[in-house]
Amino acid sequence: METSERFVSLRCLDCGGKQSPEPGGRCPDCGGPLDPSYDVDPSAVTREGLAAGGDGLAAFAPVLPFPGETLVTAGEGNTPLVELPSLAEELGVRAVYVKDEGHNTTGAFVDRGMALAVTAAREAGAGTMALPSMGNGGQAAAAYAARAGLDCQAFVPSRVPFVNKAMVNVHGGDMSVVEGRYTDAADAFADAVAGEDWHSVAPFESPYRHEGAKTLAYEIAAGLDWTAPDAIVHPTGHGTGLVGLRKGGADLVDWGLVETAPRLCAAQPAGCAPIAEAWTEGADVPEPPEHPDTVCGPLEIPDPAGGAYALDALAATDGAAVATGDEAILDGAVTVAEGGLTMGATGGTAVAGARVLADRGAFDSDDVVVLVNSVTGNKEADLLRSHLMSKGI
Repeated sequence: METSERFVSLRCLDCGGKQSPEPGGRCPDCGGPLDPSYDVDPSAVTREGLAAGGDGLAAFAPVLPFPGETLVTAGEGNTPLVELPSLAEELGVRAVYVKDEGHNTTGAFVDRGMALAVTAAREAGAGTMALPSMGNGGQAAAAYAARAGLDCQAFVPSRVPFVNKAMVNVHGGDMSVVEGRYTDAADAFADAVAGEDWHSVAPFESPYRHEGAKTLAYEIAAGLDWTAPDAIVHPTGHGTGLVGLRKGGADLVDWGLVETAPRLCAAQPAGCAPIAEAWTEGADVPEPPEHPDTVCGPLEIPDPAGGAYALDALAATDGAAVATGDEAILDGAVTVAEGGLTMGATGGTAVAGARVLADRGAFDSDDVVVLVNSVTGNKEADLLRSHLMSKGI
C-alpha cells in the first residue's frame, strides 16, 4: 500500500492501540474503529502550503494518508461557502454561511470520505467493496469504485429514493434492496459480507470515511480567510462529519493556522435523533429509537456507528445537539431555497437546528455560524414540492 510519508499508524479510538497502516479495518485487539495518525511538524505546515497539493481533496494530500497522485478522486471538495445575510439577521448573529456540499461529485458530503476509503481498498488489492447505505453512500461508493476499477455491492433499504438506487446501477454497482429500514439493510450486509472476500467501506469500519471528513474543516477555515467560525451546525446520521470536523479543527489549532476550533453542533430530525437525545440526557452512548421515522432519509440512522465518538466531539468543542420536527426541517430548507441556494430536507435540518440553538441563546451577536448542506437539494426536490403543496403554495 502506497501511503504518504507523514502517515505513520492507525490508532484505535477505543483502546488507543496502534498498528501499521496496511491492514485497515478495525482494531485487532478490541474491535474498535481506527483513525489515521501522522508525524507532522507544526512549523512545516503553512496556510499556503496546506492547500498547495492540487485541486479538491488532493490539495490536502500532505496531511492525508495517500499521496495526491494515488488518490481515487473525481473532483470532490472545494465546495462553495455561501453567505446568507437574511438568515444571519434572523438568528441574531454577525454572519451565517452555508458550506454547500451538494456541489461534490455525486452531490453529497460523503464523497470526501469515499475518495479515501476507495483509495485504501484499491491499494490493499481489494476486488470488491461493500457497504450498507441510506442511498448517498451507496451512490458514492459505486461511483468511486468505478473510478478505481473495483466492483461495488450496496445494501439499501426499500425506502431509499429512486434516484439513489438508479445511480448505484448507473455507476456500475450491484445493489441489494432490502425490505424495511436501515437496520434491515445493515443486517443483510453483515450476513452477506461474512461469507465474502469483500472490503467494507461502511462508516467507521474503514478508517478513511471519517478521515476524509476532516478536510471540510480545512476548507471552511480557508474560506473564512483562515479564521474558524464560532459554530458549525452539521446534519448528523452516523457521526462521520462531527468526528472529522473535530479532528480537522484540532489540526488547524495545533498547526497554528487558526486560534480556536469551532463549536460543533449536531442537528437531527426528531423522528430519529439518538445522538441529540443522548446529548440531552448526558449519556455516553446513543440509544436507538424504537420506531425511527423521518422524511430525512439520509439521517434515519437509529444506531449510528460513530455515535459515541460524535458525542465526544460535541463535548470536546463545547458544542450542542438538537432535534427538530420534519415540518421545521422542510421550512428551513424552503427558507434557504427561496434565497436562491438549492437545499433539501437534509440541509434543512441544519437550518432548523440553528433556529432552535439561536432561540436557546447558544449564539452571540458577533458569532459567525456555518451550516453544512450535506446533500444536494436536487435529490430531495420531491419532498420540498410536496411540502409546499401541503401549504397551498
